[in-house]
Amino acid sequence: MKGWNLSPQKPAKRAIQQDAEAVKQWLETDYPTIRAQAKEESADIHWGDECGFRSDHQSGTTWGRKGQTPVVASTGKRFSINMISSVNNRGLLRFMVFSGRFTSEVFIDFLQRLIKSTERKVFLIVDNLSVHKSKKVRDWVSGKEKWLRLFYLPTYSPDLNPDEYLNNDVKNNAVGRKRATTKDELAKNVRSNLRSAQRKPEKVKNFFKANSVRYAQN
Repeated sequence: MKGWNLSPQKPAKRAIQQDAEAVKQWLETDYPTIRAQAKEESADIHWGDECGFRSDHQSGTTWGRKGQTPVVASTGKRFSINMISSVNNRGLLRFMVFSGRFTSEVFIDFLQRLIKSTERKVFLIVDNLSVHKSKKVRDWVSGKEKWLRLFYLPTYSPDLNPDEYLNNDVKNNAVGRKRATTKDELAKNVRSNLRSAQRKPEKVKNFFKANSVRYAQN
């Protein structure tokens, strides 16, 4: 395998329902149009997503003797928290940690915080989750075009969203490698990781360097 320049790698996931033509249109037409509009309106493009974190999430490996599986002590209780976030290719990161279901009210709360915390108009790109397109959200956004516009990725295309790489970073470093024993501790670990990333714009910019999202660097 090495002679063929192959190496063991964790494969990227891609939904079989993804529409290749829709992706092509997004890359060649839709996103370039959004980018041109953002430039014309002096807006910043952000990519948003939601993610849930469970106390029993496991990531990474450790060393152990052959035939003897290493054991890591952790709580037997199961609990979870959720996060909504956005990133842009200038290294800006915004987030909100919450408990319970992701609802229209939660999304609107995040949108309010987002436009208040940024100096320029926001073009926010999200997936086609029903909450993102709910009547409550559409009614709230209506009339706020001066500060915010929403755009939607092709269906079943999380691989086109740079914010997915932030989700993975939090799962691996704040959740999988730290053993929270309470829900409050889990939330603290997640917030600490995110605040650290906020202070490191170059780290956020690196989320845009993966092949599937490199188009979003400009």
